[in-house]
Amino acid sequence: MSANSFGSRDTLRVGDASYEIFRLDAVEGSQRLPYSLKILLENLLRTEDGANITADHINALGQWDPKATPSVEIQFTPARVIMQDFTGVPCVVDLATMREAVRDLGGDPAKVNPLAPAELVIDHSVIVDYFGHPDSFQRNVEREYERNRERYQFLRWGQTAFDEFKVVPPGTGIVHQVNIEHLARVVMVRDGKAYPDTCVGTDSHTTMENGIGVLGWGVGGIEAEAAMLGQPISMLIPRVVGFKLTGQLPAGATATDLVLTVTEMLRKHGVVGKFVEFYGEGVASVPLANRATIGNMSPEFGSTCAIFPIDSQTTDYLRLTGRSEEQIALVEAYAKAQGMWLDSDNEPVFSEYLELDLGTVVPSIAGPKRPQDRIALTDAKEAWRRDVQVFVPDALDEEGEESFPASDAPASNATANGFRPHKPVEVTMADGSSFEIDHGIVSIAAITSCTNTSNPYVMLGAALLARNAVEKGLTRKPWVKTSLAPGSQVVTGYFERSGLQPYLDKIGFNLVGYGCTTCIGNSGPLPEEISAAIQQHDLAVTAVLSGNRNFEGRINPDVKMNYLASPPLVVAYALAGTMDIDLDTEPLGVGADGEPVFLKDIWPSPQEVAEVVGNSIDREMFARDYADVFKGDETWRSLPIPTGDTFEWDAASTYVRKPPYFEGMPEKPEPVTDIPGARVLVKVGDSVTTDHISPAGSIKVGTPAADYLKANGVEVKDFNSYGSRRGNHEVMIRGTFANIRLRNQIAPGTEGGYTRDFTQAEGPVSFIYDASVNYQAQGTPLVVLAGKEYGSGSSRDWAAKGTALLGVRAVIAESYERIHRSNLIGMGVLPLQFPEGQTAESLGLTGEEVFDITGVEELNSGSIPQTVKVRAGGVEFDAVVRIDTPGEADYYRHGGIMQYVLRSLLAK
Repeated sequence: MSANSFGSRDTLRVGDASYEIFRLDAVEGSQRLPYSLKILLENLLRTEDGANITADHINALGQWDPKATPSVEIQFTPARVIMQDFTGVPCVVDLATMREAVRDLGGDPAKVNPLAPAELVIDHSVIVDYFGHPDSFQRNVEREYERNRERYQFLRWGQTAFDEFKVVPPGTGIVHQVNIEHLARVVMVRDGKAYPDTCVGTDSHTTMENGIGVLGWGVGGIEAEAAMLGQPISMLIPRVVGFKLTGQLPAGATATDLVLTVTEMLRKHGVVGKFVEFYGEGVASVPLANRATIGNMSPEFGSTCAIFPIDSQTTDYLRLTGRSEEQIALVEAYAKAQGMWLDSDNEPVFSEYLELDLGTVVPSIAGPKRPQDRIALTDAKEAWRRDVQVFVPDALDEEGEESFPASDAPASNATANGFRPHKPVEVTMADGSSFEIDHGIVSIAAITSCTNTSNPYVMLGAALLARNAVEKGLTRKPWVKTSLAPGSQVVTGYFERSGLQPYLDKIGFNLVGYGCTTCIGNSGPLPEEISAAIQQHDLAVTAVLSGNRNFEGRINPDVKMNYLASPPLVVAYALAGTMDIDLDTEPLGVGADGEPVFLKDIWPSPQEVAEVVGNSIDREMFARDYADVFKGDETWRSLPIPTGDTFEWDAASTYVRKPPYFEGMPEKPEPVTDIPGARVLVKVGDSVTTDHISPAGSIKVGTPAADYLKANGVEVKDFNSYGSRRGNHEVMIRGTFANIRLRNQIAPGTEGGYTRDFTQAEGPVSFIYDASVNYQAQGTPLVVLAGKEYGSGSSRDWAAKGTALLGVRAVIAESYERIHRSNLIGMGVLPLQFPEGQTAESLGLTGEEVFDITGVEELNSGSIPQTVKVRAGGVEFDAVVRIDTPGEADYYRHGGIMQYVLRSLLAK
C-alpha cells in the first residue's frame, strides 16, 4: 500500500467500472512535466513506502529542474518484464539456479518467483538456412526445433514452474512487434488499480513500445531478473530532450528514412542516459507505425527511451490490433484524467531542444557498420567507393594512390577520380550456372527485424515495388541471398489479402520465419560456392537489411559492409545486386522489353501504398492471430518437460547448465577490496559493442567454444549460434570477446578472440579464454581498457557475465553505453572512466603494464568514491568511478545484483 502522503489516491470511473488511481495533480509542478516524467511521478506516488520511496523523492520529481545535472536518485518499479529467448533463457536459468541457492541456504525455493508479469517471446533462434523456396519457412522451423529442443523444453518447464511467467512459442513473431500488437496494455489494471503500463525488457529495442506511449527500455537480463523479483530499478531523474516535429514526410520518403535521420541527429546531439520525447504539431500526423519505428531505434541514438504521448493515433492503433473497447476507453479516460493525453497547445518544459521538419527527410541508407552513419541515397555509390577502401587491404598502394583500374561506369557517376576497387571473380554453381562477383556485390538482401516489419506502409511499399519489378521483367541477381522474416503473422496475412505475396516470392523474398533473423546475425550461410569465392579472394561484399543493427562481424562472417535500408530499398538493391550503383541515375536492370528499368519507374506512390494498407488490414486479422498466442503448435505442445519447483539439470546438456554464480556464496557479503597486480586482457578502441564482447552469431571452428562443443560430442553442423547457447556458461565464457572482427590492440595484427598471455615469457599470442584460465590459476586479476561508447549495442547480459567469469575485475573506458555499464556492476565488475580528455593512448598505456587500483575499499564505508588511484608502470592517474547511484553501490558490495536479491529474499 502506498503511504499516500500527498493524498493523491482517488477513484476513476470508466463506464460501469471503477479503478483506484493516484492523481498527479496532487503534486505541485506536475502539470509542466514531460509525459515521460509524469509516468515516473505516478510510479513514485503508487509505490511510496516511506523508506525506499519517500515524499522527498516525489517532491524532487514535481520540482524537477530541467537544466540541472541529474543527481537525485529514485526507485522505478516496472509494471512488467518482457524477454526474448536469447536473453530470456539465461534469466530463467538464473532463476532456477537461485531457487537451488535459496534452498541450500535454508530458504523456501518457491519464494523465487516473478512478482510482476513476465512474458518471453521465442524469436531469436530461427536461422535462414533455407531461402528462396516455398517451403523455406517450414524447413527453417524444423531445423530450429532440431537445434533448440533442449532450450525449448527448459522454457516449457519454466512456464509451468513459475507463476506470472508466460512464453510465446516459436514461429509467432518478433518480441517487440508482439509486444506492441498484443502484450502492451498502455494502462495496466491490477488488484483494482489502474496505472501506466511500464515495461523493461531484456532486449535494447524494448523501446519500440515507446511509440504507443509505454515507458520502458532495455535492461540486462540481470536487472530484469531483479525487476521480476520485485526489486525496483535505481535511476537518476534524467534530463529530457524535447524533439519537435513539424510538417509531413514528402513523397518517396519512408519511416525508415525518417528514423535514420532522427538517429543521425540525436547521436550527433548526444543523448546517452537521457529521455527523448517527441512533441509539436507534426506529432499528430505521425502514424503509430512510424512512431514505433522511431521508438525502436532509441538504442541506436543512445537515449534511454524515445517516447510519444498517448493520443487518438494510439487508441486507433489499439482498436486496429484487437484490444477490447473497455481497454481502449480506459486508456483514453486515464490519460485525459492524468494530463497525459497529447495537447499540442500546452507544451511541457524540456532540458534540451531539437527540431525536425519532416518535409526535409530524404531517402537514405546507413552504413557500412554503424546505424548513425546516414547516407543520402543519392550519395550512396560515392560513399561506398570511399568506405570500401578501409575494407580492401590493397585498395591503396604505398604512395596512397588507388591501385585499381578505372571502372566502366559513366564518368558522371564515378567518384571524383573515377577509380574503384575491382576484383572480378567467376563463380560456377552446383547447377552449372555461372556469374561474376566483385567487391560491393549485395550478397544478402533481407527484409527483417522488428524495426520495419511492424510498419505496414514500408512492408506493403516493398511488396508493391516487387510487383512492379516483376511486371517489368526484373528479378534478383543470382548471387543475392534474399529473405522475408516479418515480425508477426499479421504481415503475411495482409500480404496474402493484398495479393502481393506471389510477387515477393517470384524475386526470392519467400517467407523464411517469424523472428529476428538477419539483424541478430542469424542470416545463415551464403551458398557454398559464393562463400568460397568471397573468402578465397577476400572480397568486400555487402548486406542490405531493413534492420536496426549493422555492426561489423554481426550480420554474416563473409560480409564486411552492412547497410540499413527501408524494405522497398532492400528489394531494389536485390534487383541491382551491387552497392556500386547510383539508384537515382543508373538502371536496376533491363526489362523484358529490352529497355532499362530505373528505381523511379517501379517506386509506388504514397497514395497507392495508403490505399493498399487501408484495404488489406483490419481488426479481425489481429484478433485471429493473437487469439491463443501462448498455446503454440503441436510440436511445441508435445515437448516433454520435467516437473517440480527446481529444475533437473542434465549433466550432458550443451545448451542448459547450472551456472557458478552462487557457488560458495556466504550469507553475508565480504568487504570489497582494491585490485593489485592486474593484467590487461583486452585493449580496444571506440564503439566496441556488446556484439564484439559477446557475439550472438555463428561459432567458428577452431575457437575455444567450438573445441568445447566438439569435446562434448557436438558435430559442426549442430554448433548453432552463441545466442542460442546462452544457457550454457561454458560456451559463453569461451565466446566472450570472440567476435571475428574484434581487434585487440595488445595483440596487433590479429582479428578475433586473441590476446597476449603474460603468464608466459614474452607474452605470446593466445586465445583470450586460454589466457584467462592461466591468469586465474595464478590468482591474477584482469582489466579491460577501452575507448568511447564501450558496450554500445544490444543489452546483452553475457557481455557482462562473460567479462566477470573471465576474471576481469575492472573496465577502464573513455565512456560507456548505459546498459552495459549497469550490467558490469550487476556482475561485480568495477566500471572506471579515464579522466576527462585523457585516453589510454594519451597516457601512453600499451596494455603490457601491471595495474594497481587503490581506493576501491572506500565503498565499504557506505560511500562512493568519486575517483580511485590507478598505477600502471610509470603512469598514474585518477579514474572516475562510474557507480552512479547508491543502489548500484549496494549491488557492487554484494558482488552483483543476483547476490543482492538472493540475500534480500533470505532476509525476508
